[in-house]
Amino acid sequence: MVADPGGGGGRGGSARWAGMARAPTLLVLPALLLALTAPPRGAAELTDGNNEHLKREHSLIKPYQGVGSSSMPLWDFQGSTMLTSQYVRLTPDERSKEGSIWNRVPCFLKDWELHVQFKIHGAGKKNLHGDGFALWYTRERLTAGPVFGSKDNFHGLAIFLDTYPNDEATERVFPYISAMVNNGSLNYDHGKDGRWTELAGCTADIRNQNHDTFLAIRYSRGRLTVMTDVEDKNEWKNCFDVAGVRLPTGYFFGASAGTGDLSDNHDIISMKLFQLMVEHTPEEENIDWTKIEPSVSLLKSPKDNVDDPTGNFRSGPLTGWKVFLLLLCSLLGIIVCAVVGAVVFQKRQERNKRFY
Repeated sequence: MVADPGGGGGRGGSARWAGMARAPTLLVLPALLLALTAPPRGAAELTDGNNEHLKREHSLIKPYQGVGSSSMPLWDFQGSTMLTSQYVRLTPDERSKEGSIWNRVPCFLKDWELHVQFKIHGAGKKNLHGDGFALWYTRERLTAGPVFGSKDNFHGLAIFLDTYPNDEATERVFPYISAMVNNGSLNYDHGKDGRWTELAGCTADIRNQNHDTFLAIRYSRGRLTVMTDVEDKNEWKNCFDVAGVRLPTGYFFGASAGTGDLSDNHDIISMKLFQLMVEHTPEEENIDWTKIEPSVSLLKSPKDNVDDPTGNFRSGPLTGWKVFLLLLCSLLGIIVCAVVGAVVFQKRQERNKRFY
């Protein structure tokens, strides 16, 4: 078994967030290439973890207060969750355990970034471990349920760090990180590892590491970006980046985990929330952000992914390369049609001349 995690919840380094370039007209390919390689407007450096904009009322940082008790000043926990001086253990490496920890203070920030230091470890080898844990920004809190120890049909955002493939037919490589946005109407299908409702995801080697592992979640101006630092390189690696996400203010941050026939230790070492200093238009400022319904503007519904047997659904805004390929194919199609049309027109002209 990997040794229990020690101290050191801080980290340094920064990485530029990838984004979708704006597509120019079909007639200017050099400009298109330039736009695809340039950073998006409003792109920002990932915060380096300094305390300038750290929101302590939403952060879980050592030394923890309330060690040896059943509660903390700003956090509540339930189920199998155990608070030690070095980590918050959501579940031990035992079967059929569920635990969670939730911030007591609702978050009214429009733009934020959450850094989570965690550790998943246990005695199980290969696929003999599970199931993983989830990070939440939801209306509901402290409600046990079947989704990694928390409630199904939730309202808000969930980031799943799934370590066990329940669907044997999947082509995903586990452990697997995915996102889901829910307005209370969608069910998380555990048997399919949430494939039908997945917004985006990536593979990440997050289990039984001998070094620190981190996850960063950024939400700003409708853009959800998830990054990982799990290779002991002290740098962020892009997991996914999706625009068109609408989340209200006034929800709660939390983390939960569950084990079944298989198990693991699921430990949260720190959760640090940073406020992002972003300017909004007067129209955006006049919106009642507490009344926004969680939603995503996609090219197709996640439910349409039922027809995809591989579970590799990534519908969402087109990335720069996808835009480039789409426009290039369109341009080639126009050129081909123009050439074919010219040839056909010339043939008809020659044929008509024979009758005069």
